[in-house]
Amino acid sequence: MKIAFFSDIHANLPALEAFFEDVASENVDAIYCLGDLVGYNVWPNEVIHEIRKRHIPTIMGNHDEALLQPISKETKPSNKTLTRTLVTDENRAYLINLPRQLSLQFTTNHTPFNVLMVHGSVKAINDYMVVDYPENEVLQMMDEQHADVLLCGHTHKPFHRIIKNGNTFKHVVNIGSVGKPKDGDPRLCYTILELNQTTSSTNPDAIKVTFKRAAYNVEKAAKAIEESDFDPAFAEALRLAK
Repeated sequence: MKIAFFSDIHANLPALEAFFEDVASENVDAIYCLGDLVGYNVWPNEVIHEIRKRHIPTIMGNHDEALLQPISKETKPSNKTLTRTLVTDENRAYLINLPRQLSLQFTTNHTPFNVLMVHGSVKAINDYMVVDYPENEVLQMMDEQHADVLLCGHTHKPFHRIIKNGNTFKHVVNIGSVGKPKDGDPRLCYTILELNQTTSSTNPDAIKVTFKRAAYNVEKAAKAIEESDFDPAFAEALRLAK
């Protein structure tokens, strides 16, 4: 089975459109979104519309969660306040009612193999699951959730980490960011996970993880920020992928 996972679009419609074009060529069996549809740019409603019309299972990100708060009165509107003023009531209701986790269970040779999706980590929606996160804490989180694979976003920096746990192996996969990469590569990033009938937690090569990069119109997204009330530093961050 071939599954695509994407996250952290952050209202970047040109990047999302390029993602859908690229993933269409991959012939995947399913697509899941790990949250943060909004924030930092001018197309939150358009991004939500594109994901909802495709009925893509989606979890809540911390920027989506921020819409639970009412609009605050600020001298200089923040990213969160500007996003709140842009998002329609219908789309806000969609975002604030998203689940915080999703899980998939595969069974091979009568043995379950579990994939858990979170935005930050099991601990918190805004927890940064970095590549050197303390191993004992990662294992504790995954054991509590009976997860063999933990998929996350939030840091905007992709990696695949394999941790030996007794006679089994755990996989932590940060899937990167479609709309706001922070790893020095401005191209959008998403992840394809492949499993088959031999997938097992006792095999460190049980899953195939591919980080896909695709170019998109970065300048269109950056200029939209510069022509809005959002901080122009967000535009330069897109260009530099920082």
